[in-house]
Amino acid sequence: MRKILVSSCLLGHKVRYDGKHSASGDDLIQQWSDRGMIVPFCPEVAAGLPIPRPAVEILSQHPLQLRDAHAIDYTEAFIKGAKMAFRLAQQHNIDCVLLKSKSPSCGRDFIYDGLFQQQLIAGHGVTVNLLMRHSIKVFTEHELPLLQEYLSQ
Repeated sequence: MRKILVSSCLLGHKVRYDGKHSASGDDLIQQWSDRGMIVPFCPEVAAGLPIPRPAVEILSQHPLQLRDAHAIDYTEAFIKGAKMAFRLAQQHNIDCVLLKSKSPSCGRDFIYDGLFQQQLIAGHGVTVNLLMRHSIKVFTEHELPLLQEYLSQ
């Protein structure tokens, strides 16, 4: 059976930095869950970061630097979480993932600018960059019909 790696926060798990979740209650996600297709994962929690935790943003992509608003470095934890996500995807032969938009780990296409002023810029989260480099297709919670179409192929 085909599996999908899904951000735990999208499934209702309270793993976000602020201790909340981002579940939408979408029927497609529930159907995939009922069929045993979902592999839940949070790279940040898997890497050992606490709940709640400070908000972290990507300060620089080259070289990669992630910091909180007090300039504490979280780069290694985010790299560790990304590698764990990739290993899990490999173990389950996963070729597509459903991840939380705008996240410094899971965001695809847009992330916060690193200045902690709620401004989005073009870019990908750490986990997304790693998964995409290995040809794993990344979808966000705003693209559920596209993911369903991809799974139907």
